[in-house]
Amino acid sequence: MATLKSSPPQLSVNLNKIALLRNSRPGNYPDLLQYARACVQAGAQGLTVHPRPDQRHIRAADLAPLSRLASELGVELNMEGNPFSKARGGHAGQGDYPGFLALAKEHRPQQCTLVPDHPDQLTSDHGFKLPRDGERLRPVIHELQELGLRVSLFIDPEPEAVQEAAVLGSDRVELYTGPYAQAVAGGHRTQAERQYLKLSQAAQLAGELGLGVNAGHDLNLGNLGEVATLPGLLEVSIGHALTVDTLYLGLEEAMRRYRACLVPAAS
Repeated sequence: MATLKSSPPQLSVNLNKIALLRNSRPGNYPDLLQYARACVQAGAQGLTVHPRPDQRHIRAADLAPLSRLASELGVELNMEGNPFSKARGGHAGQGDYPGFLALAKEHRPQQCTLVPDHPDQLTSDHGFKLPRDGERLRPVIHELQELGLRVSLFIDPEPEAVQEAAVLGSDRVELYTGPYAQAVAGGHRTQAERQYLKLSQAAQLAGELGLGVNAGHDLNLGNLGEVATLPGLLEVSIGHALTVDTLYLGLEEAMRRYRACLVPAAS
């Protein structure tokens, strides 16, 4: 198992599913900003959004008010997305999508998590293929850093990917936890242990190379406690499962339980 840390990882709440629910009907219900504020008041230490070109959940127009709210509340805004996503015209009152880099330049989130998702992809299901994607990513990473933004690369927990992320000058990596979560959910203990070991070794290597470590995808109350013990883990981003648990438990209780999963990682 991983070495215990002096402080628990930060919890950043992904707002996509609340925006998806809002977008299912005209109007502004549920109110995205009200929900984001309630999450922070209940213990969230960051807010995550993943604006996609089709704007099926978070829309480009959401970034300005969310950025102001995050600043007001003193928490970080983490913007995920494919840095190579191009501008796209709006539909049915959604407004235009100006492209990921344009959004980053305009709204200056504290962290940009670069993810290789296809525009039509349902959700992120793999990391960048490094070093293959390295030369495309290098100028993007430097451009964002020159704006004063922290850059995290979404990668599979493979040694070569971690090493290449360090060579490219990324500030952090976000380790893709999907295979581990799937193994836990399926009750495949040996496979889960194997996947956890890969995550742990990748996190350890990242720390040795000077990279910060985040983790995300399919994290929930059933697997977060162990993921929280990954060496040097700084942040987890959770949206889908936390939103579902909020339906059953209420926001404050759901947030309390997620934060409790993270606290044992501290010593």
